[in-house]
Amino acid sequence: MTEKLLLYGGAVQQAGAVRQKAEQRATTSDFMEMEKERGISISSTVMNFDYKDLRINILDTPGHQDFSEDTYRALAAADNAVMLLDAAKGLEPQTRKLFEVCRMRNLPLFTFVNKMDRPALTPYEIMDQIEAEFGLETHPILWPIGDGERFKGVLDRLTNIVHLYQKPVKRGGKAEVVEIPLAEEDKLKELIADDELFDKLLEDAELLDGLMNPLDMDRVMAAEQSPLFFGSAMTNFGVQLFLDKFCEMGTKPIGRPATVQLEGKKKKAESEEPELEMVHPEHEEFSGFIFKTQANLDPKHRDRLAYVRIVSGTYEKGMKVGHSRSKGGKKYNLAQAQALFGNDRSAVEIAYPGDVIGINNPGNFAIGDTLFTGTSKIAYPGIPSFSPEKFSYIRNPNPSSYKAFQKGMDQLLDEGAIQALRQRNDDGGGPLLLAAVGQLQFEVVQARLESEYGVESIMEPIGYNLARWVDGGWDAVEKADADGKLFGIMVVQDRWKRPVLLFRNDWKAASLAEEEKYLE
Repeated sequence: MTEKLLLYGGAVQQAGAVRQKAEQRATTSDFMEMEKERGISISSTVMNFDYKDLRINILDTPGHQDFSEDTYRALAAADNAVMLLDAAKGLEPQTRKLFEVCRMRNLPLFTFVNKMDRPALTPYEIMDQIEAEFGLETHPILWPIGDGERFKGVLDRLTNIVHLYQKPVKRGGKAEVVEIPLAEEDKLKELIADDELFDKLLEDAELLDGLMNPLDMDRVMAAEQSPLFFGSAMTNFGVQLFLDKFCEMGTKPIGRPATVQLEGKKKKAESEEPELEMVHPEHEEFSGFIFKTQANLDPKHRDRLAYVRIVSGTYEKGMKVGHSRSKGGKKYNLAQAQALFGNDRSAVEIAYPGDVIGINNPGNFAIGDTLFTGTSKIAYPGIPSFSPEKFSYIRNPNPSSYKAFQKGMDQLLDEGAIQALRQRNDDGGGPLLLAAVGQLQFEVVQARLESEYGVESIMEPIGYNLARWVDGGWDAVEKADADGKLFGIMVVQDRWKRPVLLFRNDWKAASLAEEEKYLE
């Protein structure tokens, strides 16, 4: 789908496919070796293009639930979300997980039902699924005419224009389209050339007009109603229409709440909740937050980038910025910001709110950090990590490659897809325990260690599936241990030496929290 949006936006001349045949080219957004081999997206990517006097920034996120944390972080930088469904499968398990991620961000949600060129569920079944599962009302904008081999095109319900498609002559090219008003029934019946589909189209059009609540953009912006589109990205049916409607209906860059404090002014007590102010795109000072870090976009140079979503002001090459976690008014020079397009980059001289730029990260910047200019220190709320559910020791079987292994692990951990745990008081010499949301993340770590750092690794899973951080600190952990309450629970520390308890099941965690409230 992303590739076809890039095609119609003029960013590529031929669209690729995630699962490609020999004669097809690879996708722009999936550039890692493991993504090419498995035909899945494992990391969010940033791409942009200009379309109808607008700048479109696409944050292409993984569809697999094991990478939902990466999706959540990308959504922190987004103003709108597009939920892509398979017309034959409807709502899949990972769709449910990722929808909850969207709901946490409270973003306007546009729904595109893809693969209508294959046998599909009825549109009504898909609408019912969305409402029953998510409690989300849908409003059809593009309504399909047939499915599978009989998929003819779509009805634009906003204009009552029928768009009939012919497959493109060249694979990956743009589809040929015939447009005809719904009211011209005789001509429409002749072009559809299928009496059953023609009658069904007229019946559906009348039924939807009579039954559906009107499109309400205030409800769309409040994530209470989702504009619904049907089409086929593979055959390019309905993609450009969706892009046109999205440009009309989607929200422009919006502000973000942040703590704003004059530099040098005494900070409030830790116990006090910080007051949040809305920082709007029109705010004259530059501000932005880091939502992703990435190592080895260019493996030849072993580089590291931080992805910055600009919220306010203007980025200009060479500007000096403050850093939300740095003390003493320290400034950083942003000498070389880059526009991102998959793993391709180009120097950028100026950028505006809504844009995503990449800046070199020597190790000072982390996910959730804010960069800003001016006399007021701006800090946007941090981006939380998901609680891990999979745990595995990782070790390097070849002592001669220890340095490369350590460098690779440090850089991959900085990206935030996995977390590192160790035994208490272990400063780095003991076994390294990795924690992740899903099993695939471990496989990604091993694949990247081998392909990007030339290092082999061995994983040794352990039988725990829940982690809880102890806000009460190590004193609380020691008290619980002395009382014999930690039997069957593994006690470890994270990278910041905070205590973490690993459990084998939810019941044990809930029971301990209820009995030993001092653990918090």
